[in-house]
Amino acid sequence: MRYEGPRSRRRGHPDEATDALARGLGWFSIGLGLTELVAGRRLARGLGLRGQEDLIRAYGLREIGTGFGILAADDPAPWIWARVAGDALDLATLASGLNNRNRRMDNLMIAIAAVAGVTAVDIICADTLSRETRRPLRPLADYRGRSGYPKGLAASRGAAKDFAVPKGFRTADALRPFAA
Repeated sequence: MRYEGPRSRRRGHPDEATDALARGLGWFSIGLGLTELVAGRRLARGLGLRGQEDLIRAYGLREIGTGFGILAADDPAPWIWARVAGDALDLATLASGLNNRNRRMDNLMIAIAAVAGVTAVDIICADTLSRETRRPLRPLADYRGRSGYPKGLAASRGAAKDFAVPKGFRTADALRPFAA
């Protein structure tokens, strides 16, 4: 990942938690893809999506490819965004089972809720990774040796005594433009 360092908390740069989340999503994709590939018929039957077995298996291949892409890439952001697009396809496929003939509506609603939850996590991770900069960051400036006084602190002592108030100047006159 392209973050500044293990202790970096600069805005726009993912920390180790985002890195770990991306890798976890990669492994999750591989596991889910294998499940869809091996048990596509069972999943379709359990969700009331008969006739969608081959589509579910194809989604399994997509998940496995995305998972390996996340784990192998130096920049997993495009692969996480691919997961988001895949989640949209999954939700559309699940929505096709929302009809009066589906006797597995309870399972289908649980699956829709689960996919929606994972989609939210995918979007958060992808957004955080997309905010990274592709250029190396400039080193942080070190201002510890500066006092904020151009001529130094010693030269500033007593400088206010040298200030002369113009003759006839009254504070009330100076504040008049600000009065309501």
